[in-house]
Amino acid sequence: MSDSSSFDCVVLGGGPAGSTAAALIAEAGFSTLLVEREKMPRFHVGESLMPETYWTLKRLGVLERLRQSAFPKKYSVQFVNEDGDASRPFYFHKHDPRECSQTWQVWRSEFDQILFENAAQKGADCRDRTRVLEVLFEEGAGGEPVSAERQRARGVRIQDAAGHTRKIAARVVIDATGQQSLIATRLGIRREDPHLRKSSIWTYYRGAKRDPGIDAGATIILHTKNKDSWFWVIPLPDDVTSVGVVGDVDYLWKGRGGSQPGRGEPSEVFAEELALCPALIQRLNGAQRTDSFRVAREFSYKATVPAGDGWVLVGDAYGFIDPIYSSGVYFALQSAAMAADCVVAGLRTGDTSGGQLAGWVPGFEAGATLIRQLVDAYYTNHFSFGRFIKAHPQHAAGLTDLLIGRIFHDRAGDIFDDMAPMLAEARRAPSAE
Repeated sequence: MSDSSSFDCVVLGGGPAGSTAAALIAEAGFSTLLVEREKMPRFHVGESLMPETYWTLKRLGVLERLRQSAFPKKYSVQFVNEDGDASRPFYFHKHDPRECSQTWQVWRSEFDQILFENAAQKGADCRDRTRVLEVLFEEGAGGEPVSAERQRARGVRIQDAAGHTRKIAARVVIDATGQQSLIATRLGIRREDPHLRKSSIWTYYRGAKRDPGIDAGATIILHTKNKDSWFWVIPLPDDVTSVGVVGDVDYLWKGRGGSQPGRGEPSEVFAEELALCPALIQRLNGAQRTDSFRVAREFSYKATVPAGDGWVLVGDAYGFIDPIYSSGVYFALQSAAMAADCVVAGLRTGDTSGGQLAGWVPGFEAGATLIRQLVDAYYTNHFSFGRFIKAHPQHAAGLTDLLIGRIFHDRAGDIFDDMAPMLAEARRAPSAE
C-alpha cells in the first residue's frame, strides 16, 4: 500500500464502474487510488449481465476468470405476459454466433471482487474499508458561488479502517459510488426521474424450478395479472435464484397493510404480488427462501451534470434507468471505460477540464437513450412486443440487438421509427380499470 498523499487519479467506489476506471487508468501509467468503503467482497444486487459487457471484460483481461467460474451461463432472456403465456426465448447466439453473445449470471460479491483485484493487478492502489469523508473542491474566487461544472475537484479526505484520516490530492476524482453518488449529492445535481418512480423488493430461493439445457441460465421477466408490477427470475450458482418484484412506488407501498400505517411490510407486499403471478408460483413450488427481503426505492435518477473541472461521474453515480433489461452493470462498465479514456487523454495533455472529462457523454447517451425508450415501451400497458414483431418482423434482429446491449451504432434506434405509432396508439387506449 502506497503512503502517497497525491495521485493522478482517485476513484471512489469499488464496484464495476470504479474498478474498471481504476484498472484502465493505472494500466495507462498514471498513479491511481481506488477506495471502497466496505470490506471486499460485499453484497450487491444486479446479478444479470448483458452480453455486450463482453467487450469491456475482454479489454480488462478478466474473461478467463469468468469462463472458469461457477456462474451460470446466460444465453437468452424470456418474457411471460400477464396471462402466463411465455414468449419464445430471445437466444442471443441466433443473432450472433460468436462467444460475445453468451454471458453470465453472477454473484456480484464475487464478480466485483474479480474486477477489484484486477485493478490492483493493473497497478492501482486498491483499498477497501476506506471511507470518503469529503471530496475537496476549490473555492470560487473571493468566495463567490460557482456552477457545479465549474467547481474544480482537488482531492478527497478519507478515513481508513483504523479511523485515521488524511487528505489525498488528485488531478482527477472519479465518482463511482453508485446510488450514493457523493459528488452529485454534494453539488445538488441529482434528479429523480418523475416518469420512472419505481421500487423493488427481492430475495433469494434455493431449489426453484429451472428449464432444461441452455435455458437453465435464462433471465425470465414475468408480468403480474394486472400488469402493475413484474418479477425477475435470475438463476445463480449453487441452485440459488434471485427473485424480485418491481412496481411504481405508490402502487407497491401506499394503502398496504402491515405494522406501519398505510405501508405493508416488504414480505407482505412481495407475497401479495406473487399471488398475482401464477407462473412464478409454479417455479417456486418446493423452493426454500434463503435470505431476508431487501428493498430499493425510487432508483431511477440521473445527474444533470456528468463532469466538471477535475471530476467525473460514472456508472450508477451518473444515473440509473431501470432493472428490466439488466443494463446496470453494462452501463457501469461502458461508462467507466469511456470516461477512463477521456481521463487518460486529459492527464496526458494536462487538460482535466469538465469539457475534456465529459467527452464520452454524448456517445454514451445516444445508446443509453435507446434502452430508456425500450423501458418506456415495456411499461406501456397496452403495448405488446410480440404484436409489434408480428407486424414488423424485419425488426426482430434489432430488438435482439437492444436486449444484447448492442446500442452504440448508427442504426441501433431504427426499430423505434415503426414502434412509435404503436406506442402512441397503446397510450391512447382506455384503461382497463
